[in-house]
Amino acid sequence: MAQPTRVAVVQHCAGTDVDANLQVLSTLSRQAAAEGATVIFWAEAFAYLGRHEVKKEMLEQLPAGGPILARCQALARELDCELLLGGFHEAIPEDPERCYNTSVYLGADGEVRAMYRKIHLFDVDIADGPRLQESKQTAPGNRAVTTDTRFGTLGLTVCYDVRFPQLYQRLADLGAVAVSVPSAFTATTGAMHWHTLLKARAIETQCYVIAPAQHGQHSKHRASYGHSLIVDPWGRIVAEIDAGDGYAIAEIDPGEVERVRREIPSLANRQPFE
Repeated sequence: MAQPTRVAVVQHCAGTDVDANLQVLSTLSRQAAAEGATVIFWAEAFAYLGRHEVKKEMLEQLPAGGPILARCQALARELDCELLLGGFHEAIPEDPERCYNTSVYLGADGEVRAMYRKIHLFDVDIADGPRLQESKQTAPGNRAVTTDTRFGTLGLTVCYDVRFPQLYQRLADLGAVAVSVPSAFTATTGAMHWHTLLKARAIETQCYVIAPAQHGQHSKHRASYGHSLIVDPWGRIVAEIDAGDGYAIAEIDPGEVERVRREIPSLANRQPFE
């Protein structure tokens, strides 16, 4: 049964050393679990952030997985915690030149409970900012995904999805009381839009928004904004990590979602229009 649950967002700066990335995440997750977190959320591209030519050599098919997934499953079992692998590089056997950017939810028994393949891919060309074409290397998903957790139904999204509110409305309609937005949000766009977009999605859906993020300089041309945070269904930031490696903990209370939706029934008040 859904109940108030302490959850943690974990923030780190991934590079090209998979073992080092996973070691940092494991250490921070153990610390968060020791402080009572029973659901732990990791950022997009948690295991590797670097050149696609190298990434192709470490892709794993899901849900069977390989050494990266196995190590994450072992940690979930060790900590007796549910674990969101924010952005997993999933192999596509029929398209070996590309992969899926997949958010994977593990139960405390280490089993894969849900997989969401990122729908909206980050194809942008910003003057004096990032020029990225995610669709060149990544195939899009096409399905909204929710999963049961200790605190209720969670809707899964990834990073750039946050700019597309219709996906979050759909997740609310599917029963979500919280949505996850694991990200490697660029420093340029994050400074302008990160907090505003996440708070808007929380207010519109009257859900908690749980957003673990990458931070810092990954390479000469790639930096992430950080500011991992949790927003409540009233739009208040209840946990945040400004900079650096770390974690933040907040309670997700399904009763608070019910209260907000009862007082301002905006989801129920939606009307068709032409």
